[in-house]
Amino acid sequence: MKKETERRSRRLVLVPCPLQGHINPMLQLGTILESRGFSITIAHTSYNSPNPETHPEFSFLLIPDGLSDRDISSGDLISLVLNINHNCKESLNQLIQQEDPHRKEIACIISDELMYFAEAVAANLKLPSIVLRTTSAATALAWSAVLELKAQGLIPFQDSRSHDLVPKLHPLRFKDLPISIFADFETAAKLAVYSYRNRTSSAVIWNTMDCLEQSRLLQVQQEHKVPIFPIAPMHTIAPHTSGSLLKEDRSCMEWLDKQSHNSVIYVSLGSIAFLSEKEVEEMAWGLDNSEQPFLWVVRPGSISGSDWIELLPQGFRNGVGERGCIVKWAPQKEVLAHEAVGGFWSHCGWNSTLESICEGVPMICRPCFGDQRVNARYVSHEWRIGIELEKLEREEIERAVRKLILGNEGKEMRERAKDLKEKVTVYTREGGSSYNFLNELVNLIMSF
Repeated sequence: MKKETERRSRRLVLVPCPLQGHINPMLQLGTILESRGFSITIAHTSYNSPNPETHPEFSFLLIPDGLSDRDISSGDLISLVLNINHNCKESLNQLIQQEDPHRKEIACIISDELMYFAEAVAANLKLPSIVLRTTSAATALAWSAVLELKAQGLIPFQDSRSHDLVPKLHPLRFKDLPISIFADFETAAKLAVYSYRNRTSSAVIWNTMDCLEQSRLLQVQQEHKVPIFPIAPMHTIAPHTSGSLLKEDRSCMEWLDKQSHNSVIYVSLGSIAFLSEKEVEEMAWGLDNSEQPFLWVVRPGSISGSDWIELLPQGFRNGVGERGCIVKWAPQKEVLAHEAVGGFWSHCGWNSTLESICEGVPMICRPCFGDQRVNARYVSHEWRIGIELEKLEREEIERAVRKLILGNEGKEMRERAKDLKEKVTVYTREGGSSYNFLNELVNLIMSF
């Protein structure tokens, strides 16, 4: 009881990056640490602010982010993140001093890897800081390689679609490196330098685990001067945490209940990707021609020139009938856990990849940008639980869906995915690696 009281009197300030794939793991981490007795404050931007009503156990601190409508509508996420870091440093500094003038209550500041301004604030206020990395260890190593190649004058390279392997980064090819499509390379490299180098934090929390990335984590630990704590998958340790910025349409669960075991291909390309009318047409006819049931998430505004699904091919929806279900957003973890789902066509964001692995669902990989390329390569060539879709053409899509749902190769992937799911389950139980690292993290925070 005494330890519980001591922890409850210690407040942790968590600073998420306001992008869907980053908000989720930070809120999950907050739930995990709150369950261990700490008081949690979420310091967030106005842009994409989380809903306090879904987390009544937390307190929330609004940081004025100074973003203009033009910043938000530009689609340039790299510049948006850089602007947030530039605009929010002084505001957070003042807010924390107002919240806790003598810094007796705040134990430390935990910030997303992209919110490096928070680490600078912690240093200025003489508070300990910890970084949360929401990507895989392989992605961090890939970015380090990108920065090294840049220093050697080898990036930007002429053929960014090269299938040649990157030296010392097996199984990654040059085309798998996480170079952004949202900004010029120099701007993306600038953010990478700020995010991966010259850090002053006391530790790094990682949303990954030994059974997925043991050798990469060992390599990362050798390069870090501070302890690292891989405690994934956070969404299973904090299963009831919701950080969705979009309203989930639960009607798809009733549709899934009517489908056969392992028959459905679930399609969702995440919260950021945009598609052309031609790409959507190829996806639609590829899914139709596969003759397999499909649940397709089409995010409003994600099809260029369309509010929602107005530009789907004429006759497609009527032709598919009850075999297809299209929604604006889905309760993804529940969908992947449903027995009818036999495969996941994904953009391979790290959260989606972990969620698919945790439910033993094999994948069709169609990465769009950044770390998704790294994750897709590992899914298809390291863990061998997925197929990489090289071309967004209807014949390729039909072939990939049928191979994954109906073919022997898909069956073998499903078995490997099931085995990986069982390993992950063991690692999060009491005595498992993630469980033990979480205990070590709690002890570290208590030592501050």
